[in-house]
Amino acid sequence: IVTVNCARLLKADHHATNGVVHVIDKVIATTTNTIQQIIETEDSLETLRTAVAASDLSSLLESQGQYTLLAPTNEAFEKIPRETLNRILGDPEALRDLLNHHILKSAMCAEAIIAGLTMETLEGATLEVGCSGEELTLNGKPIIANKDVLATNGVVHFVNELLIPDSAKTVFELAQESEVSKSTDLFRQAGLSSHLT
Repeated sequence: IVTVNCARLLKADHHATNGVVHVIDKVIATTTNTIQQIIETEDSLETLRTAVAASDLSSLLESQGQYTLLAPTNEAFEKIPRETLNRILGDPEALRDLLNHHILKSAMCAEAIIAGLTMETLEGATLEVGCSGEELTLNGKPIIANKDVLATNGVVHFVNELLIPDSAKTVFELAQESEVSKSTDLFRQAGLSSHLT
C-alpha cells in the first residue's frame, strides 16, 4: 500500500505526452508543523505536552526524520489511577520509556497499516495493529480517536488510552496483571507490598 501524505495511491503511472499522472483518493494539504508543534498547539494534548517537556523529548519530536506518534489525549491520561500517573511523571526513566512506547520508528499513515502488522516502538517493545470493522486497533483495542494528522517529520494519531510498557511499571503492577496476582495478595497481607511498589 502506497500513500502520499496519507492519501492512498489508487492508480499509478498514467503516462501522458508531457509527464505522468498518479491518482490519489484525497486532496493533499500543506504541512508546516513538526510533531512537537502539533503537541504544543492542540488543546486535547495538554497533559502530553507537560510529559514531553519533563522528559526532554521535544528535541526529538522537532528533529528531521519520519516518526509516528501515537499521541495520548488528556482523556487517556485521566483513565490512569492518579497514584500511578504521578509515580511515572515523577520518574524520568519510566516517563521516557512510557513516551518512547508511543513513538514508532517510521511514519505510518492509517491507510498503510494492515491487520496483523507488528510495529516496533522507540522503547523497544512491539505493538500489534489490527482492525475492528473499519476502525484501527492497537493491541486489540479500537483506541485511535483521530488519525493521520500530518507533520513535516511524520504523522500523529491521537489515542484515547495510555499504552504503558512493562518497563514503566512496578513489580506490584506487573504482578497484578499476571497469573501471580494471588501471590501479590499474600505479600500485601503480610505487610510487604511496599517492597513490590
